[in-house]
This record gives sequence, C-alpha cells and structure tokens, in this order.
Amino acid sequence: MAIINNTDYSADLYAKVGGASSTASASGAVQDMETRFLTLLMAQMRNQDPLNPLDNAQVTTQLAQLSTVTGIEKLNQTMTRLLAGYDEAQAMQAASMVGRSVMIAGNNLPMVEGQSIAGIGLAGPADQVQITIKDATGKVVQVENLGAREAGNFYFAWDGTDADGNVLPDGNYTFSVEASIGGQPVDAAPMQIGMVSAVIRGTDGFLLDLGSFGRVAFNDVLQIF
Repeated sequence: MAIINNTDYSADLYAKVGGASSTASASGAVQDMETRFLTLLMAQMRNQDPLNPLDNAQVTTQLAQLSTVTGIEKLNQTMTRLLAGYDEAQAMQAASMVGRSVMIAGNNLPMVEGQSIAGIGLAGPADQVQITIKDATGKVVQVENLGAREAGNFYFAWDGTDADGNVLPDGNYTFSVEASIGGQPVDAAPMQIGMVSAVIRGTDGFLLDLGSFGRVAFNDVLQIF
C-alpha cells in the first residue's frame, strides 16, 4: 500500500467528493452533506497511513461540526412548522373578529341614528375626565365631565345632543380628552371604536377593515367588545 499523507489526501478527496461546502449548507442539503462526510471518513480510514493514523480528536471535531449543522437545519425546519401553525391560528382568530367591535387609537366619534360611542385610555387614575366634542367644521358642540375614573381603557356613549340639549344630525364628529387628579394632569388618549367588516391578509400579517376608519393591523387593537 502506498503511503499517503493524511492532510494532502484529505484536501484532494474533498475536491473530488465535493466536501461539505458552504453552498451545500446554504441550499439546505443536509442529508447530502452527511453522505459525503461519511464517504470521506470511510475513505480516510481505509487509506490511512499505518504509521500516521487518523487523529481521534480531529474525527470527533468533524463529527461535532456535522452534528451542529444538522441540528441547526432541524431547528430551522421546526421553526418553519411553528410559524406556519402560528399563521394558521392567527388567521382563524382574525376571521372570528368579523362583526366584532374593537377599540383603536384615534379621536373619531361618528354618530349613527343619534348614538355614538368611543373610548379613553388613562395612564393613571383621575378624579376629573373631561371630553370636548366638535363637529366636522371644528366647532365645539358639547363638553362633558365624565367624573372620576381608574387607570386603563374605558368607553363612553354620547346621545348626540349639544350643550343646549338640541339633537344634532348624524355625521362625523371628533373629540379630545383632558384628565387630572388633585389638579395635576394625567396622560389621557382618545380612542375610537369601529366594527370589523372584513379581514385582509397583508404582507406583514392580517389587517382588519373597519369601514370608514380604514384598515388597521391586528396588533393595533387595544380592546375587543
């Protein structure tokens, strides 16, 4: 048997067999990589120099590297399946939203058949919460004090009357909110409430169609009624 230098032979055999190239790894051909590695390992063992046998530590390192690559590929496959399952679950959850009312950030207060509803988010408790309602021209039509409220989100209803008790026509109104406790301001955010009429799959997830409020991401929903 001819004496073959392990280092030179390994390099030559990698060139012939194809080795575990980065291209193969990128393509995800893990099974092909395992076959090539085992073919290379068996060839090295059959043709090793009796006076300079294969280094056990080197073989162990190569096996560990192959195991790591295989493990990463299996992890990627598992994550792909999990994401697919999550996407399906989100689709079912989004579909169940049709016909439901949701609260999102915004100050629109549309009135239909003399009734209107909206929400408010308080960063802390307040002993005074006041809303100011304006019509489409920006004119103030009503100012109401909602009294003391705890921190968090809540909703209120407006009967469509102005400060003099006159019934206002249906249409688009807006509102602003101010809150305080002990005379100190409390962060308060207006929130609008709309009904989900349809669910649309977007590039970044599912969108809820709220009619005149437009489309919003599922993650933008603050509360569901």
